[in-house]
Amino acid sequence: MNKRLVTSALAGLVGASVGSASILMVTASRAPAEAEAATVAAPALAPAQGGSDQARIVAAVKRDEPSVVALDVDIDGQRYVPPDPFAQFFGNSSDSGHMSPFHERASGSGFVYSKDGLIVTNAHVVRFGRGTNVKITVVFSNGDRVPAHVYAANPSADLALVKVDNYAKLPPPLELNRSNDVQAGEWAIALGEPFALQHSVTVGVVSGFDRTETIGNDEDSQFPRTFKGLLQTSAPINPGNSGGPLVDEDGRVIGVNQSVASPQAGAQGIGFAIPADTVVQQVAFLENHPGQLDGPPTPYLGISMTPVNANVRQQLGYRGDGVAVEGVYQGGPADKAGLEPGDVIQKIDGKDVTTDAQVADAVQAAKLGERLRLQIWSGGFKKLAVVTVGKAPADFQVGQTTQQPGDFGP
Repeated sequence: MNKRLVTSALAGLVGASVGSASILMVTASRAPAEAEAATVAAPALAPAQGGSDQARIVAAVKRDEPSVVALDVDIDGQRYVPPDPFAQFFGNSSDSGHMSPFHERASGSGFVYSKDGLIVTNAHVVRFGRGTNVKITVVFSNGDRVPAHVYAANPSADLALVKVDNYAKLPPPLELNRSNDVQAGEWAIALGEPFALQHSVTVGVVSGFDRTETIGNDEDSQFPRTFKGLLQTSAPINPGNSGGPLVDEDGRVIGVNQSVASPQAGAQGIGFAIPADTVVQQVAFLENHPGQLDGPPTPYLGISMTPVNANVRQQLGYRGDGVAVEGVYQGGPADKAGLEPGDVIQKIDGKDVTTDAQVADAVQAAKLGERLRLQIWSGGFKKLAVVTVGKAPADFQVGQTTQQPGDFGP
């Protein structure tokens, strides 16, 4: 699909933004309440001799490490290459971008979830949505390399199940704790394969709860997305740790390592994990829906947005408040309703909006097919646009623009 004007901040497009704000994602789609995770836990961890915290952490690591795996991912596919801004500047408007083949290798972590070979990891680790041919190899702690495939995934929750078949030496599944029982200040142990370094352990504490974080990059078709309800930890999480378990001092999983706060922002010791309660709910749903690769429908309007600041006001000749439409996804709900880049959303269903998060929340709260009444400022005039909330297409991705991002930037 051709896209018009989409920026690296895809924030409210889908109802929640990850990365810097593009596709809106909800922390997790709600699985049926009666769905229970069919997890067979590893044997209970015996109290460490002496009962010291250090002894308990060492014992927990020894118990869990065999069940933590590395994932090697090879991807062959095609990637959208946006138009050359310099060519457009000099009048070559025919350059609308093109698809280009690519090969990519990635790595991440995971852990054994069930005796039949299911392994939990992040959806962004397996990256199934980006390539036409994805090859996954699971590397166990004993060095065995076993082919695997994506069993099911939900990108909006950033969780996936990978399956190895007929592996006789499968380690025992890890036990999942209730993250609602975890308290700030408790020990948190991150296990995984950062930078392809096997059997790595980092230790910190549980720092906070219900955090919102945007992750992703402009080259990933499934991201950026915004995740809510994350667990914060001071245990260092590095590239390759993604998908591995965050465990307590008894070796029980309290979260799935996902991301770290951007060091460019000056952040240190701020990592994020998907809490165990969300993992149990989502993985139970995925286990019962093999082959599901797109998660539940995600409401979206099909726009990228930017807050109205002094620069935006100057460029648009606008004096009020609201959220500026920076890009419109061609053929999407907003496009069909007549919204254009440079429009400013002032109200949704009669309520003032001044941030892209408010627009995103309004979209996420709506049902597919529901109509939202948007009061719009457009070129000096006010108008009413009725937008029917749609389902985000699987191929929606950052970077498919006909104008470079940042035109309304700070």
